[in-house]
Amino acid sequence: MPINIPKLLPAREILEQENIFVMDDERATRQDIRPLNILILNLMPEKEKAETQLLRLLGNSPLQVNVKFLTTNSYEATNTSKQHLEQFYTSFSEVKNQKFDGMIITGAPIELLEFEQVKYWQELMEIMEWTKTNVTSTLHICWGAQAALFYHFDIGKFELSRKCSGVYAHETFEKNNTLLHGFDDYFYAPHSRYTDVSIEEIHTNPNLTLLAASEEAGALLIASRDRKQVMITGHLEYESDSLAQEYERDIDKGLEIHMPENYFPNNDPSRPPINRWRAHGHLFFSNWLNYYVYQETPYHWD
Repeated sequence: MPINIPKLLPAREILEQENIFVMDDERATRQDIRPLNILILNLMPEKEKAETQLLRLLGNSPLQVNVKFLTTNSYEATNTSKQHLEQFYTSFSEVKNQKFDGMIITGAPIELLEFEQVKYWQELMEIMEWTKTNVTSTLHICWGAQAALFYHFDIGKFELSRKCSGVYAHETFEKNNTLLHGFDDYFYAPHSRYTDVSIEEIHTNPNLTLLAASEEAGALLIASRDRKQVMITGHLEYESDSLAQEYERDIDKGLEIHMPENYFPNNDPSRPPINRWRAHGHLFFSNWLNYYVYQETPYHWD
């Protein structure tokens, strides 16, 4: 089944070229089914890239999905045009009285700030509290995962000695958990962050389950036992060249940065990186939509 997105959204053309089945409101209203309604709080600076990455994975599902994008009122994005935001995004005040089957809260390149220093932290706390009653399951990515662990479960983050950047092998635990259906015992996932969370604190929290972790990159996939909160510290949604673009950007900024690990063939940045996480990225999002959203959400919210 298709993903329902605005007709003029720039990501649409890219997705159609990749044979991702998309449709617009006009066609969707003629289908006599109950679609899933997904809200995406996009905190990434390059919002259009993040839109395409997430929609690509949400669209690879037998379920019809309606997507709405959310932006913050307390902080105005500077890397995305005002026209794009006005045309395709809504504010929390406009949706706070609605119910959503699923929600995604993205990461943001602000992990070195204390949570309370983030300009939209108060607004984000209000949104995260609202998800407890108005969203069936919320998926938090990278910094969004760390924010959720801090707010919901009182687990803080700590700064790493150097940036965790690369593609790492992860072991799966709790193999009967439906989020891991079809996963290999070990799978690869990209990471790109300066901070981490404690695996020990995750293990000792009775409300959390650690589903996948790496010896090199730490905890990757964590879920609350009630299925309402899912945290992924890496980026299964990344495209093949996403880490390469970040690496080049950091070099252009004059940062002392090391090459992404296990990424470029023979550690040669002139060669195209090999994507080793694409299949598990699609599988993870499909499992979340099916088992944590579709199978759990009521047909009629009221």
